[in-house]
Amino acid sequence: MSFLSLIRRFARPYRGLVVLNLMFNLLSTILSLFSFAAIIPVLRILFGISSVDVTYVPLSGAMRLDVWLTTAKDNMYYLLSEQINHYGGGTVLAMLGLFLALMTGLKCLTAWLANYYMVPIRTGVLRDLRKQLYDKIVSLPIGYFTQEKKGDVLSRMTNDVNEVEASIMSALDVLFKDPIMITVYLLTLFVISWRLTLFVLILLPLAGWLIGRIGRSLKRASKRGQEQTADILSQIEETLSGLRVVKAFNAEQKLRARFDRLINDTRLTFNRINRRYYLAHPVSEFLGTCLIAIILWFGGVLILSEHSTIDAATFIYYLIIFYSIINPAKDLSKAGYSIRKGTASLERIDKILAVQSTILEAADAHSISALNEAICYEHISFGYTPERLVLQDIDLTIRKGQVVALVGQSGSGKTTLADLLPRFYDVQQGCITIDGTDIRQLRLRDLREMIGYVNQDAILFNDTIYNNITFGVDTSLPAPDGMSWQQAVERAASIANAHDFIMATEQGYQTVIGDRGARLSGGQRQRISIARAILKNPPILLLDEATSALDTESEKLVQEALEHLMQDRTTLVIAHRLSTVRHADTICVLHEGCIVEQGRHDDLLRRNGYYRRLTDMQADSSRNEDAQHA
Repeated sequence: MSFLSLIRRFARPYRGLVVLNLMFNLLSTILSLFSFAAIIPVLRILFGISSVDVTYVPLSGAMRLDVWLTTAKDNMYYLLSEQINHYGGGTVLAMLGLFLALMTGLKCLTAWLANYYMVPIRTGVLRDLRKQLYDKIVSLPIGYFTQEKKGDVLSRMTNDVNEVEASIMSALDVLFKDPIMITVYLLTLFVISWRLTLFVLILLPLAGWLIGRIGRSLKRASKRGQEQTADILSQIEETLSGLRVVKAFNAEQKLRARFDRLINDTRLTFNRINRRYYLAHPVSEFLGTCLIAIILWFGGVLILSEHSTIDAATFIYYLIIFYSIINPAKDLSKAGYSIRKGTASLERIDKILAVQSTILEAADAHSISALNEAICYEHISFGYTPERLVLQDIDLTIRKGQVVALVGQSGSGKTTLADLLPRFYDVQQGCITIDGTDIRQLRLRDLREMIGYVNQDAILFNDTIYNNITFGVDTSLPAPDGMSWQQAVERAASIANAHDFIMATEQGYQTVIGDRGARLSGGQRQRISIARAILKNPPILLLDEATSALDTESEKLVQEALEHLMQDRTTLVIAHRLSTVRHADTICVLHEGCIVEQGRHDDLLRRNGYYRRLTDMQADSSRNEDAQHA
């Protein structure tokens, strides 16, 4: 990535700060030239050549630039000679030393001001990058994350962003400063001796080519290193999530061996990266020293020639300026390495930022706030991949106020059918309508605002109970029914059978419940989740059987809370325990992505079909469990 493309991408929102930074960097560079210029008269005094055969000539604006510069230099020498004759060499040296200190002080002040205005650019760019990445991840459809490894996404948000900070952001300091210094110094060198400077510039492309070879290899190796780091994070995340299974199957050694291979391969990759990175400084220093040696030889030849345009003192000033170019040039070359190294991480970040969401809102999308008639699934077919359909030609009507249950074996498409309603995914064939309008023609926010969701694994956040319950509402607006939000939250918790256990916690509704609600039991988490849905008060409910993993006492409390929640609402229930949906208005039996039976509980039993076999299997399973407990 080039310097200009970096500036356009990262620094554009901070144009004012960039201008101030560049201005103070320019001032700092010019002041450093003035401080270096004090060396020439000091050397002339020390070498005893302060007496010069020149006279004072007034400067005229009509002069050519080279004549003007020569006249200005001769006038300075004339004035210096006059001061030495009048005050003596020692006094003039003291005055030159004072001038040198003053220029250096101003140079340091302007350099600090340049860095002062660079700090908010660096921190702001990093904040913007993190915000863009997080906003993108939140906006992407769920389908994207079923195809990507969670560890890889985490790696891009952490390691890759940190690499961009360490590499590209630190390089911005150099890119805003060193090109100015190098440009001003080179112009000064041309003014002093264009022949010598032209000779130097002929040698520089060779040094740049050698440095560029190292930089190109860094980008490839760095990209591989970040991919391997993502694999490490993926294994750590999988290990932590499945630790019970790991221990139950005595698979610790197998995972250790796989992890050892990953970290050893990563170590070897980063060995290559860092060795090449650390090669940058010695290579650039060696090339700089070679250039100095060649300049000493060529400059000496020019000084010793009969028609020399520079004397020994000016040549030393030339060397000081040229040597001052070496450090910024080395920093610039290292910045080039850093940019190439960080670009690999930036490309991985850009892959996420460039992803286009497949869940799009129509330009003329309609607003919706209520369900008046029915939800209709019309000849729905859907698959996560084009090769395999999970749902095939589904027809289903859910009328307002009805409770419709989806039952069937695992993998039959129950959860997928429910996930299509809030447009977590879009159907490939057919359409879903609400009151006759295709949901793809509705505003996505309005559609999801109408739907409450309680799933089998209650998703809570590492926050207070109050904030988890109010997660789905805007507390900056007035609370319903003239209550305060605290009163509304307590009412929702009471309906969900959660108020008593909440008040028994350390800080009541302000108790922090830990990662994914780890400080609560399964039944308590479910009741908080139900309270969240009650407070949202949606007209449509999606219930992914919330009681299947609970003990009998917790199941009873959660079931009561669900019954309160379902009152006067249109509900789609995913049922794992058939006993919980006996009173549903309609039960849909799914098998291999198709609705094979549909009706009420008693009607389906009388048909003696697939539903009857499911109920008999669950009854046998329950009797076996009761016998074992007995």
